[in-house]
Amino acid sequence: MTTPYSTGMLSDDALRERDRLESIQRSVDTFTTNILDGLPVRTSWNCLELGAGAGSIAHWLATRCPDGRVVAVDLDTRHLDTGQASNLEIEEADITREDYAPGTFDLIHARYLFCHLPGRDEMIARAASWLSPGGWLVVEEPYDLPAITSPYPLVQRILTAYQHTYRQNGADMTWARSLPALLARNALTEVAYSGNLGCMGGLEKDRWRPLINRVAPALLASGLITGADLTEFDELLKDPAFIDIPQMTIAAWGRRASDIPIPATPEDHLARRT
Repeated sequence: MTTPYSTGMLSDDALRERDRLESIQRSVDTFTTNILDGLPVRTSWNCLELGAGAGSIAHWLATRCPDGRVVAVDLDTRHLDTGQASNLEIEEADITREDYAPGTFDLIHARYLFCHLPGRDEMIARAASWLSPGGWLVVEEPYDLPAITSPYPLVQRILTAYQHTYRQNGADMTWARSLPALLARNALTEVAYSGNLGCMGGLEKDRWRPLINRVAPALLASGLITGADLTEFDELLKDPAFIDIPQMTIAAWGRRASDIPIPATPEDHLARRT
């Protein structure tokens, strides 16, 4: 993986990384679990969580598939805890170099991961090959709206610096738009997609503070904003009338074709109700 995500300012070594991960979980987990719960998940499934972060979705899957297993993979696993589930396996690995046997997993999920990877299109193809027949690949990625379209000049400056910083570190924060077509090109069927609008301010006033604080030194180093801008932004987040939409999460999912349908079982219906 690129250096900034392994040892640099965007790595887990940076201060406040846990705050950033937990902020994402609070904001997006419900959207994620609603998508996963809409799939015909069986209690015996083998699942792979790529870029597991602080582990909320890996733990959710471990509970959802108690008779199967969940492999949670991340470049740095310090924020992951195995104590909550006996069927959760934690693996510290760089997935751009890791490989799994074809047909290994019934469900593969990744959130806010592929947009940061080199060769992201090829990585989608590799992940699709790891699916068992009838298995599902679910990918969620951010789609940044143009900074200049914000109604707040200060936010325009903050987002311009934020988006610039991630581009400089190899991320493509508009790549998510290609996800549905990319899944289809990799022979996945039943491709579907959905979106979740991100909020800055309003009811999620604390959502973006950890994200901006996380990369503040790099934003300042870009020369696109000043320390005064960051102070003003922190005050703006306290204003109940401040609401903006800086990005959205695009989720896309598809199923590996199978000649044999996978029927629902009574235990699956019971698990969905509990």
